[in-house]
Amino acid sequence: MFKNLKKSKLAALLGCAALAMSLQAAPAGAAPMKLRLGHVFAINSPVDQASQDFARLVKERTQGEVEITVFPNSQIGGDESLARDLSRGSLDLAFINPGSLSGLDPLLDIHYLPYIVTSFDEADKIFYNPNGILQKTLRETLTKHRMQTLGFFELEFRAVTNSKHAVEKQADLRGLKLRVPGSAGIRDFFIAAGAQAVAMPFPELFTALQQGTVDGQDNGASITHNSRLFEAQKFMTETNHVYAMGAIAASQRTWGKFDDAQRKILQDTANEVAANEIAVNRKLNAEYMGKIAAGGVKVSKLSPEALAEFRKVADGVWTKLEPVYGKDRVEALRKEVKALGR
Repeated sequence: MFKNLKKSKLAALLGCAALAMSLQAAPAGAAPMKLRLGHVFAINSPVDQASQDFARLVKERTQGEVEITVFPNSQIGGDESLARDLSRGSLDLAFINPGSLSGLDPLLDIHYLPYIVTSFDEADKIFYNPNGILQKTLRETLTKHRMQTLGFFELEFRAVTNSKHAVEKQADLRGLKLRVPGSAGIRDFFIAAGAQAVAMPFPELFTALQQGTVDGQDNGASITHNSRLFEAQKFMTETNHVYAMGAIAASQRTWGKFDDAQRKILQDTANEVAANEIAVNRKLNAEYMGKIAAGGVKVSKLSPEALAEFRKVADGVWTKLEPVYGKDRVEALRKEVKALGR
C-alpha cells in the first residue's frame, strides 16, 4: 500500500514537473507581439517605404515574433500627437520629425538652426554623426520624454518659394509674407532677414498661397511637389537654409517588452532602412526639383556672395537662441561646423 502511495506521489510530481516545463516552453509558440507604427508621410514616399521595409524585415528577422502594422499619412495623428502617444506608451513605434515637436520640448528643433550645413556631404558629417551634439541632444531629449531613438533618416533641405519675385539675395526677402512652421530657428531667421513670418498650420497653406494670404513658404522639393504647392508659386530658390532630419523612435514601454536579441534586430533594421531611405531620398530630390521647374516655376540657387549674406544673418539667430538651446550646445555645434573648414 505504502509502495503504491509512493509511486502515485512520484507520478504526480513528475506530472507537475512536465507541466511546468511545457509552460516554460510555451512562449516559443506564443502569439506574436503585435505593434503599431505611425507616421505623417505620404503613402509610397521614401519614408513610408522605409517604414514598410522596417515592418517586413523585423517580422522576418524575429521569425514572426514581432508583427508591426504601419499607419502612414497621419492616419493616427500628426507628429506631435504621435510623439505624445509614444511618450504615454499608447503607441509602439513612429517615424517622426523632431523639428515639429518644439511644443513638446524646445530642444527638439535644435537641428533647425539656420545654415548648420548647406550640402549633403556636410549633413552626413554633422547630422549623421552619432557622437555629434545634434544626435546627442535629440536622443537625450526624446529619452527624457520616454522615447527610445533607434535611428535617424532624411527629410530634406528647405527652400523658399513665392509668387512675387526671385529670391537671389537677402534684400529680396524683405517684405515677403512667408508661411513658417513652429520652429524658433526658422521663424527668427526669416524675421532677421526682413520677411514677414506667418505661422500657419500646413493643411491651410495651399489655399493661403492661392488666395494671396501669404506670398510664399519654406519647404523642400518633395513637399513642395507632392503637396502641389508649386502650382500657386512662380519662384523657388534652393536656399538650403535648414536641413531636416527625422527619427525612428519606440515607446520606452514597448522597448521594455523586447529581449536583447529582439532589441538588436530592431536597432540594426532601423539603421539599415534609414540608410536606404537617405539614398533614395537624395535621388528623388533632383527629380522633384526638375518637375517643379517643368511646371513653370523659375528655380534658382544662391550665389556664394548671397549665401555669405544669409549665413551672417543666421549667425545672429544662433546667438539669439542660445538661451533656448543652451549656450554650451550652440558652442559645441559651432565647433563641429568650423571643423568642416567653412
